[in-house]
Amino acid sequence: MKRQVSYQWRLREVMATRGIFAASDLSPLLAERGIELSSVQVWRLVTQTPERLSLPVLAALCDILDVTPADLIATRAENVAPRRTAASGGADVVDLANTIRPKRARITPDS
Repeated sequence: MKRQVSYQWRLREVMATRGIFAASDLSPLLAERGIELSSVQVWRLVTQTPERLSLPVLAALCDILDVTPADLIATRAENVAPRRTAASGGADVVDLANTIRPKRARITPDS
């Protein structure tokens, strides 16, 4: 059985509980910890779910907000049912080899 893993980035929620409501307020706090990001990078970090995140940035965020990585990233794993395949010979299955046959070309000489 397969498992589908997903996660939710909760930085904006955690920031709000700490009284930080703007991404621009986070930039100087990150700079104090040696993390130099542009304003656009910080805005994306706050407003979007990152696919990749460096550990120094994660550690700085945890220090700034006084949380653990588990507080910033909520994970979930679920079992995924296997995909059902059509059984051979069923009413919905069409055997194209027997139903669609090309016609043989007939070449006639020009007279």
